[in-house]
Order: sequence, then structure tokens, then C-alpha cells
Amino acid sequence: MHRTYSLRSGRAPTAADVNNPPPPTSTTKSKFFGKNSIASSLRKNAAGAFGPELSKKLAQLIKIEKNLERSIELVARERRTVAKQLSLWGEENDDDVSDVTDKLGVLIYEIGELEDQFVDKYDQYRITLKSIRNIESSVQPSRDRKQKITDEIAHLKYKDPQSPKIPVLEQELVRAEAESLVAEAQLSNITREKLKAAFNYQFDALAELSEKLALIAGYGKALLELLDDSPVTPGETRPAYDGYEASKQIIIDAENALSSWTQDNAAVRPSLSIRNSEYDEEPNEEWEEKEEGDETRDETQA
Repeated sequence: MHRTYSLRSGRAPTAADVNNPPPPTSTTKSKFFGKNSIASSLRKNAAGAFGPELSKKLAQLIKIEKNLERSIELVARERRTVAKQLSLWGEENDDDVSDVTDKLGVLIYEIGELEDQFVDKYDQYRITLKSIRNIESSVQPSRDRKQKITDEIAHLKYKDPQSPKIPVLEQELVRAEAESLVAEAQLSNITREKLKAAFNYQFDALAELSEKLALIAGYGKALLELLDDSPVTPGETRPAYDGYEASKQIIIDAENALSSWTQDNAAVRPSLSIRNSEYDEEPNEEWEEKEEGDETRDETQA
């Protein structure tokens, strides 16, 4: 029997791809990437060790995120290997087990493909954090200059209160403070802008992966229904398997569902106890009519 490992052969761009074109391949991916965790530990420990003080913590976060992405990449690769092996094992079994495990392998392989895509989309989050790190690095020199001048003035006032250098340094301090004020304002603005953008990338990627995994789980359970697990007595022949068309259609349905999924038709929406314009539901007409009736009665009574 022909074994199928992926439902992606010849696939057109999905609806999600059309709405939001896929990002470039993650910068963390490497054909030479292995399982050794020593390099991961070295990267994490060295992150930010030699950079400006202000950006050290964020630099370390970005490095840790890089390690995370590479771990997910490895999981995705192993997942595809698992899918192929499941299909190969099932091939030697009875017709129903062989067919169902083949199709289950298709779905599990698709999970690996989705995880691989997730790494690319997650990397958009990490790259956006880098822009905050860069502005933090650029602000550090202005902070250092202001602090250095302040220290020099304090030192001179203690050692030589009448020094002619003090007024000069105080003027320099005024200029340094003005420069620092501009830099700090840029840092504040860019931090908020990029932080929101970065986590929107992450949460959009998580939502897509999670909902598509839930879809695959549902179609996987539908495949399991094709297996006749009723016990047979020794010597009894199990009824002939006739689920080939059904299993094929389940895979087709799964592909269609995954291809047509978009963020706009996501099934899971947060239910907030506070008002938020992005998630507010449509006004309840019945409730509005009740409020209007209450207002009319109040006017009449008045």
C-alpha cells in the first residue's frame, strides 16, 4: 500500500497565509543544529555579558528565546519522524489498523509542519524585542555621560569648591541632561510600541498553532472511530474493513479545515470581566430595549 506522510503536497496558500503572508524562515534555524545543550547554556550565560548595562537583561531574554525556538524546531523534526515510523509500523498490521495508522501519521506529520511554521512566526516576536534592546543600548551612553559629569562636579566641589571647571561642567551637564531626556523619551515610546507588537506576534502564532492542533485532534479521534475494537474469540474472523473512503475523506476535511482557518474565525475568544473595545460583544438588543423603557418611565414619573 502507498504510505502517505504529509497532506501538504501541492497545497495552495492557506487562508491565513493570504491574510498574513508567512514570515521569512527563522534566523535560529540551522541544518547543523543538534541536540547538544552545552551551546545553549553558553549562549544563555554569555548573553549581555559584554553589552551596555541597560540592555543586558533583555539581551539575555532574547538569547533564551533563541534556545527555545531551537528546541521547538527539534521537537518538530522529531514529530515528523514519529509520524513516519507510526505509518511504517501500521503497514504490517491488519487492513483497518494499517489504514488508520497511515492516516494518523499524516495528521501527526502535519503537527510537525505546523510547529516548524510556528518557529518562523515566533521569531518575529524575538526580532521585534531586539529593536527594544537596540534602543536600550543606544540610550546607555547618554546615561553614562550624564553620570560621569555629575560625578566630576561632585568631586570638584568636594576637592576644590572654587574651581573654574565647575561652571563649565555644569553647562555640559545641562546639555547632557537635555540629550538624555530626548533619548529616554524615545526609549519609553519605542519600548511600549515594540512590546505590544512583539507579543501580538507571539500570541497570534500561539493562537493559530493551538487552534489548528485542536482541529487535528478532532479529526484524529474521528479516524479512531473507524477501528473496530470489539473483542473477537480465537478463530473468529473480524468483519472486512471498509473504511478506506471514510479515512481518506477525513484527511481531506482536515486539510480543508486547516487551509481555511484564519484569525478572524478563531473559535476561542477571551471572555473579559472588564470592558475592552477589542473584545466587547455586540450590544444586547433586549437589554437596550429594557434600558430605553426604564428611561421612558423615569421621564413620565418626573
